[in-house]
Amino acid sequence: MVKEEKVEEVEKLKEMIEEHSVIGLIDMFKMPSKQLQEIRKKARNKALIKMSKKRLLKLAMEGSSKEKIKELEKLIPREPAVLFTQVDAFKFYSIVNKLKSTTFAKEGDVAQSDIKVSAGPTSLMPGPVISELTKAGIPAIIEEGKIAIKKDVVVVKNGDVISRQLAGALRKLGIETMMVGLNIIAIYDNGDIYEKDVLNFVNVCPEKIKEAFNNALNLSIGISYPTKENVKFLLAKGFNIAKSLEIKFGGAK
Repeated sequence: MVKEEKVEEVEKLKEMIEEHSVIGLIDMFKMPSKQLQEIRKKARNKALIKMSKKRLLKLAMEGSSKEKIKELEKLIPREPAVLFTQVDAFKFYSIVNKLKSTTFAKEGDVAQSDIKVSAGPTSLMPGPVISELTKAGIPAIIEEGKIAIKKDVVVVKNGDVISRQLAGALRKLGIETMMVGLNIIAIYDNGDIYEKDVLNFVNVCPEKIKEAFNNALNLSIGISYPTKENVKFLLAKGFNIAKSLEIKFGGAK
């Protein structure tokens, strides 16, 4: 990129920073271009994602008049992209977490769930590939002139590291097992900066609230404290106690 192009790039970034109230930093390390394009399409009406060089992005932030935007500089990753939107930071982070796309596993990737290869025919022709599948733990045979998988098999468990042999075998079978999404480092929202650990509360909080509600409900039932949420449980509890007393003392005179 020549000097004039760099100047234009910085000015364009500055202009976009000034125009948007919510600005996110994305780490593009290991993000496949195909999956990025798919995610861009899904987010088209909600946000704009722009690739940038780290130095140019720093220069744009330094030249911006936005309050505290320069504090984002220390969080810029080595391979950054910038996300521009008008949607609230937490709401947008919640939306982004659902914008996932599948890709082929690579050597060293950690399985996000159990990976199963199902029995049945494949489009692969007989040859060295049958040995590659076998070495990867996939039982392969030849049927009607094509390679077929002999039986269902779980080739790797959730949390295990994927080997080079298995990654190659899954690719040959056309099985995409890894879910990838935008790795948001931080979001600037009208002067406030939220890093990833804070933004992730949009995923954690609903479960925590549900857990707290259930604990409170169980406690209120245990101490027989009536509320509109627990009254049907208290009635059932009272009925069962009365029934037990009737059984125990009903025949007494």
